[in-house]
Amino acid sequence: MPLSTSELLHQLQWRYAVKKFDSTRKISATNWQVLEDALVLTPSSYGLQPWQFLMVQNLGLRQKLKSASWNQAQVEDCSHFVVFAALQSLDEAYIDRFADYTASVRHVPVEKIQGYIQMMKGDLIKGPRSREIHEWATRQAYIALGNLMTSAAVLGIDTCPMEGIEPVKYDEILQLNTTPYRTVVACAVGYRHADDAYAKAAKVRFPKDQILRTLS
Repeated sequence: MPLSTSELLHQLQWRYAVKKFDSTRKISATNWQVLEDALVLTPSSYGLQPWQFLMVQNLGLRQKLKSASWNQAQVEDCSHFVVFAALQSLDEAYIDRFADYTASVRHVPVEKIQGYIQMMKGDLIKGPRSREIHEWATRQAYIALGNLMTSAAVLGIDTCPMEGIEPVKYDEILQLNTTPYRTVVACAVGYRHADDAYAKAAKVRFPKDQILRTLS
């Protein structure tokens, strides 16, 4: 059953960027599996999924990441910590692998989607966007970040998106330098501490008529 409109808006009003997590509360395995699946189901341009999601549960790694996160306590205190990494570059082999997998999942010959394959290659490999693949992939990763935060809020689970990090140091700590991916953003996930004063702070949003325009 879909959420009612009032339930959805209530959860979006309820969520905020948690500044203090309750380190004693952990997300259940069932709920965390749902959030992982929600990340996997995130839409992306062409469906290419130019990302990796690193679930950092090792406490030693978290301590190192905290020092590369302006010493923000959320990194250690949250239940689960997710690092979003985006592709630095894209080649034809990646698109071919995606095409083969698509054909397999949908039970169609890969020849049937050649037009789609060539369109992707023409845009991302041979076109102007080939020069800004990491920026394109980063924008895709932020779609996943938003999807994670909204999905968590619907389940009554708190989050804190974190751009206050040093991506280069994250890459070194997580050994991403030997991969095609680079850190772009992180998200702490868990449950707010009862003492987090921000939980009761009024949500600040510009009036709808200042940021939303209807063109009819």
